[in-house]
Amino acid sequence: MAFSLSSGCVINGFHDGGSVEIQLWFYYVVAVLVLTASPGPSVLLCVSKSVTRGFRSSVLAALGSLSAIYVILTLSFTGLGVIIARSEVIFEVIKWLGSAYLVYLGIRALTSKDTGFQSPETEGKTVHSPFSDYASGFLVGASNPKAIVFFTALFPQFINPEESLLIQYAILAGTFVALELSWLMFYSYLGRRSTEWLMQEGRARWFNRITGGVFVSAGVLLSNTTRASG
Repeated sequence: MAFSLSSGCVINGFHDGGSVEIQLWFYYVVAVLVLTASPGPSVLLCVSKSVTRGFRSSVLAALGSLSAIYVILTLSFTGLGVIIARSEVIFEVIKWLGSAYLVYLGIRALTSKDTGFQSPETEGKTVHSPFSDYASGFLVGASNPKAIVFFTALFPQFINPEESLLIQYAILAGTFVALELSWLMFYSYLGRRSTEWLMQEGRARWFNRITGGVFVSAGVLLSNTTRASG
């Protein structure tokens, strides 16, 4: 349900009168800020890309993850998210595909033979597929069906049915994407800054063992989630 405010302050949309109350939007920003600041598989993927392939790869992975999140936001807002969230079959398919992909990323990192990373000066000399970076980000971003359940429950709390739904969607979705991108870039930057330390012999293996273990753990945890717990 939407909050009722006596202040009457709004964030105005286009000329059709769509608006989001400023205090309600502030509550939404706080909720999303806490959610997006918490490191998850997408953050780990962007950090890993930043360290092993360079900052550009992490940006592409972040854009892929954001694309998946945008799709989930749209599904939740249009009501399709409710159908998906209530469908045991769809939930299980998304869950197991996502779990399998996270475990795959983890195993690939755990079995990596790399003992060192390239320096920023030589990173541009190695050719990587931009699409693979984007696709990996999209798959990780879309791998968690709990996100659909979360957004299906979250969005209605900040929507005023008497106002333009399109404008409210644009403001709420835009806010989430902006905050999510900011945090992904922040963590990617930290990863890039740590590359010099990780370039020392043997530390790449250590980094891959940790990230691989986290990916596998995330995949296992995801496989144990249930629709009812969402």
